[in-house]
Amino acid sequence: MVRVLVVHDAALLRTALVQLLRSADAFEVSSMPSLDDGPEDDGLPPDVCVVDGDCLQGPEDVPRAWFRDRLGARLVVLGASRRPGVLRRAFDAGALGFVDKDSSSQRLIAACHAVAKGERFLDERLTVALLEASRMPLTTRELNVVSLAAQGAPIAEIAGCLHLSRGTVRNYMASAIRKVGARNRVDAIRIVQSAGWM
Repeated sequence: MVRVLVVHDAALLRTALVQLLRSADAFEVSSMPSLDDGPEDDGLPPDVCVVDGDCLQGPEDVPRAWFRDRLGARLVVLGASRRPGVLRRAFDAGALGFVDKDSSSQRLIAACHAVAKGERFLDERLTVALLEASRMPLTTRELNVVSLAAQGAPIAEIAGCLHLSRGTVRNYMASAIRKVGARNRVDAIRIVQSAGWM
C-alpha cells in the first residue's frame, strides 16, 4: 500500500483529489491544506506527496530537502503549461512527478505509482513548459525589482530595500520590461505573475 499525502489550499479540490486517489485501492491517502500544516491523519510518513504547484511559493521556501526531511516523501506536482515558473520551482524542490492539471485521473494515479517506486513521471503536455522553465528570462535582481514593484513599492523604496541607486532600479525595470516583451511596468508584472515566476 502506497501512502499518499495530498496538499492543496482549496478544500473542495483537496477532498476531490483524496477521493480520487482512494478509489484506486492501492493508496492510503491523507491530506493537509498547506505545506505549513501537518497531515490530518497521524500515521506513518507518506511515500508520495501530491502538491498543487501553486502551493510552492519559491525555491528558497520549499527546498528539495523539505519533503525528504519533514515528510519523507517523493513529490508529484500538479501544474499547468502556461505557468513554467511554477514547474521550475517544483523541479528545484526535487519533484519527480509532473502532472498536467487538465490530465485524466489515470495520469495522476500512474504518476503516484511511478514516483512511489522512485521513477520520474512527466506528463507529455508539460514537457515543453518544463523546458521553457529552464530559461527564466530575468536575472535574480530583475525579478527582485519586479516583485517589489508588484507589491506597490515605488522606485525609491525598491532602491532602499535592495541597496541600489534609483537609476539602477530603473535600469533593472527597463531590462525586465524588454526581456518579457511587456509594454510597461504593469504589463511586465502581469506577465511575470501569470508565468508563475513570482
